[in-house]
Amino acid sequence: MIRMTRLLALTTALVAAPLAAQAESWTLSGKDSALHYGSIKKNTIGEVNTFTGLSGSVDADGKVKVEIDLTSVETYIDIRNERMVEHVFGKDNPTATITAQVDAGALEKLSPGEMSVVDVEGMLTFAGQDVPIETSMAVTRISDKRAMVSTDGMIMLTMAELGLDGGIDKLMELAKLPGITRVAPVTLRLVFDRGGKPVKAAAKAEPKKAETVMAAASGGDAAAGKKVFRKCKACHVVDKEKNKVGPHLVNIVGRASGAVEGFKYSKAMAEADLTWNAETLAGYLANPKKYLPGNKMAFAGLRKEQQITDVIAYLESVAK
Repeated sequence: MIRMTRLLALTTALVAAPLAAQAESWTLSGKDSALHYGSIKKNTIGEVNTFTGLSGSVDADGKVKVEIDLTSVETYIDIRNERMVEHVFGKDNPTATITAQVDAGALEKLSPGEMSVVDVEGMLTFAGQDVPIETSMAVTRISDKRAMVSTDGMIMLTMAELGLDGGIDKLMELAKLPGITRVAPVTLRLVFDRGGKPVKAAAKAEPKKAETVMAAASGGDAAAGKKVFRKCKACHVVDKEKNKVGPHLVNIVGRASGAVEGFKYSKAMAEADLTWNAETLAGYLANPKKYLPGNKMAFAGLRKEQQITDVIAYLESVAK
């Protein structure tokens, strides 16, 4: 099994080529880079989460430093983000750091369009621990001043390597879950610019509360909503009339509540007199339990209004 430390060490592989072959520094582009990981709860519900805060550089002497902002974890549920930071990573350990030294003359320069699989060794500093690391990554030269590194196959992350099992136990307790897997698949995409300045991912502006329904009705960002809907895919589908843990959402906008044949609704939902539109969906998605007490949907709700707006736009866009 690949060590958890190897996952975080993937970032260092970029410098093995073509970065180290150039006598000037390289800077990671946070807005173009991504680290995604998957998790499974209750043995059947799969989710995809990410870290949005990535930064790093490689200097002219081949010294590598890459940082992962652990507080930037994005699970698309605010309360879960907070619990991950507090109980899994720890508030006193907001950053994981990778350092390495590479031989600037060890590898030849890659030409634009060329790709190479490279190996690298370094050190991971996490929660005050220094752990030796080694891994391999696929490096692609995009242009003379830009290169990309990505995972060479599936990377499996284990919780026990850095002592995170206790935090996972706490998450299970707080969320009242029977189980959360202790191994997670991970994918990584890192883009470095030669001689560039750090570029962070742009934060979306949050709309004012009164604007949420209007924005949804006028067409939120359906593409962004599709990404947020990944959180819902374990229980719902939008492309076919097939029920899973929850009812299908085909043509949900404009549909009466509790109307899908063959699905066993809670008494609260079955007796509700609702029509799913921008307004009712916005209220329900924000806090299902509060909006309709007694319903059996386990999802806690989307805390960011822009995400609600975008999901509704996505549901509207896939209507048949």
